[in-house]
Amino acid sequence: MTVSVDITEDVPELVASAAALFAEDAGSNDPRMDLGWPAREGRAYYQSLVEDDDALCLLARGDGGRAAGHLIGRLLPVSPLRPGAVRAVLESMRVVAERRREGVGEALVSAFVKWARERGANELAVQAYAQNESALAFYRAQGFRPFEVELVREA
Repeated sequence: MTVSVDITEDVPELVASAAALFAEDAGSNDPRMDLGWPAREGRAYYQSLVEDDDALCLLARGDGGRAAGHLIGRLLPVSPLRPGAVRAVLESMRVVAERRREGVGEALVSAFVKWARERGANELAVQAYAQNESALAFYRAQGFRPFEVELVREA
């Protein structure tokens, strides 16, 4: 498996992987999510991230060069409310179903952690749907722990 970093030619595959993540995860867990966003806005959004020094775009490829997964990370501005926290957020990650449990996700997270540390991050964050127990278990296995809990109700 190889992991490519910030390559403009990979943007269409990043968009396709993000669209699949939207469909798989948000499609099951968030009835208000705009599942068409990646098709409409994804190309410009991910292209801007490829060109942003404070963003990380990774695309994992398996044998034969086929996309096996992606990870999008960002370095956030320091908050005046928490000036000691230099935070990087794992914004989006997906591993194709047939490549799960083969180390693809771990390789992507490892590359994200290295990138974030090189930029001075001392705190890493990721969000997952509360109902997505496999994602929560995966992130816990990668060393993430609950920090804040968002509670939502119908209006």
